[in-house]
Amino acid sequence: MSRVCEICGKHPLTGNRIIRHGLAKVKGGIGLHTTGITKRRFLPNIRHVRAVTANGTVRRIKVCAACLKQGKVTKPKL
Repeated sequence: MSRVCEICGKHPLTGNRIIRHGLAKVKGGIGLHTTGITKRRFLPNIRHVRAVTANGTVRRIKVCAACLKQGKVTKPKL
């Protein structure tokens, strides 16, 4: 299943999880040292919603929560 918003195209991004040990110099230590770096993924908050498409049909689409909050999706009337 793809984790991509069908409205804005938001998708998973990659980054690093950085582990630091040691006491900060301000607190009297020798400074923070990086002891481990591992890859991680930032996943978008994707929701399955029923929405009205451009041609007026109702179908389920994958939309990120940001697009829902901004009102970029029109939901069908009951």
